[in-house]
Amino acid sequence: MNEANETPNTNYHDAIRSLEHTLDRLHGCTDAEREKLHAEFLHLKEMSEKLVKGRIDIVVFGEISTGKSACINAIVGKEITQVDVQGGWTKEIWNVPWDGSGYCIPGLGESGVVLIDTPGLNEVGGTERASMAREAAAKADLILFVTDSDLNETEHSALLELASLHKPLLLVLNKIDLYSPAQRARLQEVLKERLQGVLAKEGVILAAANPKEKEYIIERTDGSSINEWRKPPAEIDELKKAILVLLDREGLSLIALNAALYAADKTDQIAVLRVELREQKAQNFIWSYATLKSVAVALNPAPVADVLGGSVVDVFMVLNLARVYGLEMTWSNANNLVKSILKSAGWVLASEMATHLGSSLLKFFTVGYSTVFSAIPQGAAAGYGSYIVGQAAKKYLEQGASWGEESPKKVVQQILEETDKKSVLNRLKEELRQKLLKNQHVK
Repeated sequence: MNEANETPNTNYHDAIRSLEHTLDRLHGCTDAEREKLHAEFLHLKEMSEKLVKGRIDIVVFGEISTGKSACINAIVGKEITQVDVQGGWTKEIWNVPWDGSGYCIPGLGESGVVLIDTPGLNEVGGTERASMAREAAAKADLILFVTDSDLNETEHSALLELASLHKPLLLVLNKIDLYSPAQRARLQEVLKERLQGVLAKEGVILAAANPKEKEYIIERTDGSSINEWRKPPAEIDELKKAILVLLDREGLSLIALNAALYAADKTDQIAVLRVELREQKAQNFIWSYATLKSVAVALNPAPVADVLGGSVVDVFMVLNLARVYGLEMTWSNANNLVKSILKSAGWVLASEMATHLGSSLLKFFTVGYSTVFSAIPQGAAAGYGSYIVGQAAKKYLEQGASWGEESPKKVVQQILEETDKKSVLNRLKEELRQKLLKNQHVK
């Protein structure tokens, strides 16, 4: 007995746990992160519900007017989606239950099959719809790609991209009623050759989902005859059979594997986005505190007190950086971390302190009047030191309040080597000039 005919197996339960773990990671995000990840949260919830119910999602792709919607109508046996002769009508993602499939996964009471129509590949101005289609493909358990001729460049590229998702993929050669038997055979052969290694041998299925009307000669009982145009029945049985055989063989494994892959992909996306958001917020904090320290130190007329004030700013910066990374840190620990970083920085500490002390002594002997002359060099030096402290603290906090396999000295040295000192100092000097210009007490 194959897996699809058994009750939910170990892989299925592992997939559920994987989705739950990913959702837990979302719950652990900050409010700002959750706001950015709202769409991912909704997609994961939907995937989790789909897995629990055992719903099979079959997503249909193809260019405008190849007959995607007609294929869905023919499969489900009734006209659910509109078929427009002009093409390009599909503007959103459409979910169509295949109630008559007769397929369900044993052990999952709400199991069923849903066909999902997507916008045409060559839809003009379809950037947003293309994004929706990619998301649908990511959640798909089986992909149908509909064409009505040999593949053009757009179709071929799209098909290769879908194949890279490593999901079952059937190529539907639709509108075969427009071709002679010899032409059908040749087209099928060409497609198989072009897609060797991409599709399975049985991966090209012939269909006529919405065949053109034909002229029939109807003979009457009195021997006369009339000409009548009628639409032939859809040729869709081969496609329906291929789908159901695949589902019967691999249905449960398909949804389990797909859900696990989807959860892994979303976990990676969440991790990347969280890093980006925290990186941006951390850098904003570092620049803000570096500027604050520059101004506080530069404009403080009291000798020596400006140096002490600058150290307090560094500690506050580290405390706030810790919160960015979801860590709690005491004042004492933050102060020790700042001292450790400055000690590791060596010449940066020496240079900063020399500038501070020199300026402080000048303030002392001039009773504070030298502030206007010493402000920019002293403030820039203080801000640069704070910038280095912030970058090193960020590295430490990113790794869960650990220096990892490197020593603090090595980490700080690497940051110093990677930092464009001139650029940082110029930016801080410019900030200081703007602050001085706005300060009515500075002439």
